[in-house]
Formats: sequence, C-alpha cells, structure tokens
Amino acid sequence: MGIYVFRRILTMVPVFFGITIIVFILITLAPGNVVDLLAAGERSLSNEEYEAMRHSLGLDKPIFVRYSEWLINFLKGDLGVSYRTNRKVALMIGQRVFPTLRLTLTSMTLTILLGVPLGLVSAYRPFSNWNTLSRVLSLCGAAVPSFFLSLIGIYIFSVHLGWFPSKGMNDFGITSLGNSIYHLILPSSIFTLGIIGNITRQTRAACIEILGEEFVKTARSKGISEIRVLINHVLRNAMIPIIASIGLQIPMLIGGVAVVEQIFSWPGIGSLMVSSITSRDYPVILGLTALIAVVVLIFNLVLDIFFGLLDPKITYK
Repeated sequence: MGIYVFRRILTMVPVFFGITIIVFILITLAPGNVVDLLAAGERSLSNEEYEAMRHSLGLDKPIFVRYSEWLINFLKGDLGVSYRTNRKVALMIGQRVFPTLRLTLTSMTLTILLGVPLGLVSAYRPFSNWNTLSRVLSLCGAAVPSFFLSLIGIYIFSVHLGWFPSKGMNDFGITSLGNSIYHLILPSSIFTLGIIGNITRQTRAACIEILGEEFVKTARSKGISEIRVLINHVLRNAMIPIIASIGLQIPMLIGGVAVVEQIFSWPGIGSLMVSSITSRDYPVILGLTALIAVVVLIFNLVLDIFFGLLDPKITYK
C-alpha cells in the first residue's frame, strides 16, 4: 500500500504541473490585457506609462520566466498579490473557502442521503413511481443547466412565493445559525437537484446488477428480510461504483458551484473565480486553479485507497 501511495503521489506531480502550465498559457493568450482593465476610466496612458505598468506587474517578462517565478513562490506558500484588490491571494481564498464548503458539503450530503436510497428503491421496484422519479431527476440533472435551475428557483421561491432569500449568505447585520440555514436552503437545494441525477442513476444501475447475483437469491432463500437483503447484501456490494460516481462529481462540482454562487451572490471561491476571470486577475486565477487541482488529486487518491478497504479483492502492487 505504501509503495502504491508513493507512486500515485509521483504521478500527481506532473499532472499538477500540466494543469497549472495549461491554465497559465491560456490566461496569458486570452484576449484583453489586465493593464487595460486597470487603466480603464483613467486618462489615456502614454506608451511609456503603459509599459511601466506592465513592467511593475511583471507582464513584460517571457512566459516561462513568469511561470517559474510563480511556481517557486507557490512552493514557498506564497500565492502572490491580487492585481484587482492588492491583497494577498492566500487570504482572499481563505475567506472564501468556508462559504463554498458550507454550500458544497450540504449539497453533497443531501445528494447522498436522497439519491442513494432513491436509486436503491428504484432498482428494487423498477416499475414504481420511485423509478419514474429517479428517471426524471436524472434527466433534469443531465439536461437542465445549473444557471437555468437557479433562475427558476429564484423566480418561484423568492420572487413569486417569497419563501427564501435570493442572494447572500446572511441578512445584513445578522449572523445567527438560523439565518444562515435560511439563506442556505434554496441554493443548496438547487445545487443538489443539479447533481442528484447522476448519483441516483449510478446507484440504480449498480443495485440492479447486484440484485441478479446468486448470493442475493441465496440470502432470500434463507428467509432474511428484504430490508436486510437490500442493505447488507445489495447496497453493501454496490458501494464501490456508488462511491466512484460520487468521486466523479467532485470536478463537476467546481463548475456548478461557480454558477450557483454567482447567481445567488454567494461569497465563495466559485464567485471569486468568475470575478477574477472577468478582471484578468491572474494571481487569483492561478491560486484557485492550484488549490482545486490539489484537492481533486488528493481526493482521487483517497478514493482509490478507500476502494481497497471496501473490497479485499483489490490489491495494490
């Protein structure tokens, strides 16, 4: 196991470099210039002033030099300073991590608590209303974009019914737990609706396959109750593909949370990423990219290790 983990870490290093290099090249080649945005609204800059501003930001250096400098600082724990706010990128990201974790963890918890049982029941009763519901959720999650679900949710539950607030993490001047939960209900529900379909579909497919196995028929022939058969035999043996499908949702959460946070004015890393891209704030974009890449790579490694603990037949050599 230790050798396998060490090898996986070695393979994660070039993947991390590849991700950051590609993002660095893309933001460098993107149309527009951060100097133009910073100078917007001011008097016209002369060529000397324009070049002086580029020099002060280090944008006149070759791309490989700038990337090398960023990488060295990153390894030292320094993510740089934001062009837009002149604040340390690490502090800006640190302030946005907890709101995003609050939203994503709540949504993933709801997805697992609702999607896995629904997939199990729909596999057990393939012609019931539960199966129809699981198919509808799968279709909505795959076909309806997150921004459309968010706008519909705001129109129905905020504008028309007035049940929930349409933006923010708290009411102004109120930081109580109840008020935070009140603001969390609508965005987390919309976010859950966008990702629950995949979990439900994968759970249903895995459970249908397990239900046809001989050991399930043997358990039933011994007089074991259907509840115990479904939980102890079917669901337990279907956990590996279910957990794998949950793990595959992590990269998809990044794009989804950015949309939901932007529409609901949620102060998380998703909305920070969108605002940084529109303002060409390169240090923040690179800092967020590095953070997301590290989290996804580590999470995939943890999942692989967890698979080995769940299934003794999996060996790591």
